[in-house]
Amino acid sequence: MSSSNGRIGTVRLGAGQDGPEIGVQGFGAMGISEFYGDTDEKAARDTLDAALEVGVTLIDTADVYGQGANEEFLAPFVAAHRDEIVIATKFAIERRADDPFYRGIRNDRAYIRGAVEASLRRLGIDTIDLYYMHRRDPDVPFAESVGAMAELVQEGKVRHLGLSEVTGAELREAYAVHPIAALQSEWSLFSRDVERSAVGAAAELGVTFVPYSPLGRGFLTGAFADATKELSDADFRRHQPRFSGENAARNAALLAPVRTIAEEHTATPAQIALAWVQQRAAVHGLDVVPIPGTRKRSRLEENAAATHITLTEPQLAALEPIAAQVAGDRYPDMTSTSAAREG
Repeated sequence: MSSSNGRIGTVRLGAGQDGPEIGVQGFGAMGISEFYGDTDEKAARDTLDAALEVGVTLIDTADVYGQGANEEFLAPFVAAHRDEIVIATKFAIERRADDPFYRGIRNDRAYIRGAVEASLRRLGIDTIDLYYMHRRDPDVPFAESVGAMAELVQEGKVRHLGLSEVTGAELREAYAVHPIAALQSEWSLFSRDVERSAVGAAAELGVTFVPYSPLGRGFLTGAFADATKELSDADFRRHQPRFSGENAARNAALLAPVRTIAEEHTATPAQIALAWVQQRAAVHGLDVVPIPGTRKRSRLEENAAATHITLTEPQLAALEPIAAQVAGDRYPDMTSTSAAREG
């Protein structure tokens, strides 16, 4: 099942919060601007068109992607399809023009207010549908940061609030200040630390879970086996511990059951990895909207078709042990992730 002409299903963003209906799979736009090598802009725009054709309506970006270039790239598409899509963007990761490796975290009120104005300007819109705190700065009181975000809703600059890489306790703390519509964190066959507390809290509160990197940044698809040997110098996956050297070799061996199940469904490994993520909704009792990214129409259609695959209990059981055996962390520095703050 490598493709499907059927449109994907829908869910309501932030159950009980009167959010918009969105496709059960979204689109992560990050790779269009940087991190994964050069982009063919014409092909990328065609991929965006393909997303709408199959019912993918949640479009995810951030001010840090390309230092604003990603939002600017999306602006014409957003303008042409404003009533058909839900545009999500993020603030909190600060970069510097004179230091390409610098990453700071800012959650203070002044920074948030400046960031939202800049994103609105780059996207060419008056209101952001879903505005995420990209990373949390533990040195800023959470209630203060979420309170500043809530002001943006009251002022009509933002419709719904989201958080990224927070623990279950942090999600509950934020929700007590203002309803949170979505929680975005890494969640895949290779990355399941969110199941410690965040997933349960999201289910309890009716928060939509938005898994990023559901394909393990391409590793789960078999697109590459060793980042250092196969990917360009500009590709940031070369710096992620699990994708190079001995870690990569060990992790590549874990993909055998994914390939076997793909053959059983006449599907691709990518579709099986995505189907697994989509079925977390039934397992954990919450809405799950993964946001795989791609720059090719064919891959977009392939990803969307995964929503029509149902894995059997024996197949799920075969995939269950994978995450616990993965070698290497998600990032070289895990301090900004929810996993680093779990009790």
